[in-house]
Amino acid sequence: MEDYSYHDDEDLGHNDSYDYSYDHSVCDKEAVRSFAGVFLPVIYSLALVVGLAGNALVVAVYASRSRLRTFTDVCILNLAGSDLLLLVTLPFWAADAVHGWRLGPAACKLTSFLYSANFSCGMLLLACIGVDRYRAVAHAATGRSSRGARLRRQWILACLALWGAAIFLGLPELLFSTVKHSHYRMYCTAVYPASMGRPAKASLELLEVSLRFALPFLVMAVCYCRVGRALARAPGVRRDKKWRALRVLLAVVAVFLLTQLPYNVVKLCRALDIIYMLVTNCEVSKGLDRALQVTESLALTHACVNPLLYAFIGSSFKGRVLKTAKQLGRRFGRRAGREEGEPAVEISLNVRNQNQSQSGSEEPDTSTFSV
Repeated sequence: MEDYSYHDDEDLGHNDSYDYSYDHSVCDKEAVRSFAGVFLPVIYSLALVVGLAGNALVVAVYASRSRLRTFTDVCILNLAGSDLLLLVTLPFWAADAVHGWRLGPAACKLTSFLYSANFSCGMLLLACIGVDRYRAVAHAATGRSSRGARLRRQWILACLALWGAAIFLGLPELLFSTVKHSHYRMYCTAVYPASMGRPAKASLELLEVSLRFALPFLVMAVCYCRVGRALARAPGVRRDKKWRALRVLLAVVAVFLLTQLPYNVVKLCRALDIIYMLVTNCEVSKGLDRALQVTESLALTHACVNPLLYAFIGSSFKGRVLKTAKQLGRRFGRRAGREEGEPAVEISLNVRNQNQSQSGSEEPDTSTFSV
């Protein structure tokens, strides 16, 4: 979790102090702490409620299946799981913003690690979903696709590699996070040793920007551009269906940019400030702290939007929800005499699947979006 008062003196570790000297005067960050104590609990509470509901439904629907049909299904299930692990850390950070950290160093390290690793994992999974959608289009064009146990082994290896990369990105939080006493309160924050130096601290920031934002965005942009081009040229597909699919692709990229770009711009400014000591004015420093609070909260909302973009929009996922509801209705509806309404649901699902196959979908069982 980012600490919002980071501009440290030369003899202090990164994220180690809360009041700093500019032009031989003390820069009091009490206003920044007060803003965080009100703003963060509200945003985190909303994100927790909305995100838990959406991602828990995704996990329940996908986990109830005996077999996942596509790699996108596997990625969406892992994405929902990583988002849930990320969201469950928010109450601890909200309490930290209001009352300070009261759970000890071990809980501080674990919570910081879970937050960082799952944030990274979510971004990398979004890139993998884009790659899988492009591969599905390529396989549809060439008529070749892998099947069977070999394909599922590849899925498992890909997921293990993703989680390994996410754990690696979370290791600095696990190693350096600790509880610091400042202004009569305890704070959970990362304290880097003086031996690391400013370039090493800045390198960690730049590595996060590169792997959490730049790489996923580049992969998504390239893959979805090619998918969109293939859709636009697909013969026998009505123009309105093409446009509907292209709008979903644009929405995926646009939401990613809207939620992640501001936060990573601020992190980039933070890295440059660590190296070159650019911020020398107290008000500028406090403004940058508030910007980090707001933009990081905006970035976290992606965990709430993911179920909408990658599951609920897909007709396959909605079909599964309706099928689950129909099964529950069959189980309990017999007692209430509601069997008459079931055929209508089954017909609508069959029609949806038929239309999807006629629309040139590269993967009839896809759960990402209808194309």
